Amino acid sequence: MEARRIRPNIDHWQERVDLAAAFRWTARLNMHEAVANHFSLAVNDDGRQFLMNPNQMHFARIRASDLLLIDANDPETLEGPIAPDPTAWGLHGALHRLCPHARCAMHVHSVHATVLASLADSRLPPIDQTCAMFFNRTVIDEQYGGLAFEEEGERCARLFDDPRKKVMIMGNHGIMVIGDSVADTFNRMFYFERAAETYIRALQTGQKLRVLPDEIAEKTAAEIEAYPEQDVRHLAELKAILDSEGSDYAH
Repeated sequence: MEARRIRPNIDHWQERVDLAAAFRWTARLNMHEAVANHFSLAVNDDGRQFLMNPNQMHFARIRASDLLLIDANDPETLEGPIAPDPTAWGLHGALHRLCPHARCAMHVHSVHATVLASLADSRLPPIDQTCAMFFNRTVIDEQYGGLAFEEEGERCARLFDDPRKKVMIMGNHGIMVIGDSVADTFNRMFYFERAAETYIRALQTGQKLRVLPDEIAEKTAAEIEAYPEQDVRHLAELKAILDSEGSDYAH
């Protein structure tokens, strides 16, 4: 409890509220893993100052005021009573230093995405509309190197060299999803898990897959990317549900 009373200043309030809602809903969907996994959100122009969850706090309890404000250039980040998880710092610190287009980043070990990341061939074929969302928009990390401390985090961050590709299938390690905002990134993470589930369940039938032609998959992905406000409205609805339930996520 003592550490929770020593909080960073409460700037960037709306961003904190949005991120806290994403934590709560991720836990509700059982896409978290105990007190591991982490989300971050850049709050300044160059992206190197970012909000992130406290070390090993359960997603279901995180409030807006609990979020840490971190500087990706600060070598003393891991010192003090409210230091973030070292692997969270390794992954997210590197991302916000090296990938300015990654304004928000969400790393989870959700079940179906992690099953996909565990296959020798971790590609996600466009077998339905949701899978097609990610056609030519993922990067697969084939070189898992252990826990994501700083060196491993930097190696992963450098794989996001194509701004069009916003999901990393982290071989043997789950996924990292990036985006322009909390709403954009959460929406992408949600749909990627659904797409992975569809694919894994389709494989389990043992039957031949109905794979979309490349041109139709690309057309579908582009149309979904251009679809107006779907991500914003998705997050707004989740916050409305949390508010109606009397959740303290926005405290």
